[in-house]
Amino acid sequence: MSRDVPTLYEWAGGSDALNRLTQTFYDKVAKDPVVGPVFKAMSPDHPAHVAAFIGEVFGGPKTYSEKFGGHREMVMHHLGKHLTEEQRRRWINLLADAADEVGLPDDPEFRSAFMGYVEWGSRLAKMNSNLGETCDPETEPMPAWGWGVPGGPYTPPAGKS
Repeated sequence: MSRDVPTLYEWAGGSDALNRLTQTFYDKVAKDPVVGPVFKAMSPDHPAHVAAFIGEVFGGPKTYSEKFGGHREMVMHHLGKHLTEEQRRRWINLLADAADEVGLPDDPEFRSAFMGYVEWGSRLAKMNSNLGETCDPETEPMPAWGWGVPGGPYTPPAGKS
């Protein structure tokens, strides 16, 4: 028997939920002494761009690729930033706090997939931040992140919500 499994984008609540997430997150980042300085010149559109990127990675519309240049462009934003492990970890913690604050789904399957992507993506960003000033566009495809577990999202037992 086949069943329809929502994308992470759908399960998260779509673009509205991801925009709430990134706005709340970057409000925290701006006040943070560890990662705040990295984003001191952040444009007001940055949270929406990141929401579009996450949305696309999680199976939503290809807005980031179509409007902002895809994964290569995201990589280019990190080059030469020389991010530290302390900054990477703070970034992850602030994002997890923002996810809780805005009410992203907290079922174990979604949070595992979400935090798995955050862990992977932040390590990639840190690695890329210590490279030169360019990257090969042929080696930077847009990631596609899924549930990572057989069967998809958590379904509460009957009678529980």
